[in-house]
Amino acid sequence: MNSLRLEKSFGIWSREFTWAYTPGMSGLDRFVAFDKPAFIGRDAALRERDGGGPRQRLVTLVVDAEDADAAGFEPIWIGDRRVGFVTSGGYGHAVGKSIAMGYIDVATIDPSQTYEISILGKRRGGKLMAEAIHDPSGSRLRT
Repeated sequence: MNSLRLEKSFGIWSREFTWAYTPGMSGLDRFVAFDKPAFIGRDAALRERDGGGPRQRLVTLVVDAEDADAAGFEPIWIGDRRVGFVTSGGYGHAVGKSIAMGYIDVATIDPSQTYEISILGKRRGGKLMAEAIHDPSGSRLRT
């Protein structure tokens, strides 16, 4: 199940979705009814939306892993600068690749950028995926 959800870039509660990440960070802001008169966190959600958006966003990366996959909380680097962290990871059996999901600084989101993920003390290359790795259109879910 973990492999399948990573291949579809589906986050889960307690990893990608927690009280520590805002709806804007996780991409769940599309489900927020900002015009609703009152709900817990409304003022903070409006400040984030109207203030230019979140500082970090949830992304999916394909990792050049050899003998171990990212599991969670590994740093994500661009050169010597830490730009984010992994929330969860594992091997995608349908696509034959190591996959990690995590939050990175919005200013560094660039599919042409080279990222590195520290796994067991060694940095591994990572490529940002602009869409889900497996069935990005969701057509298989609809058949």
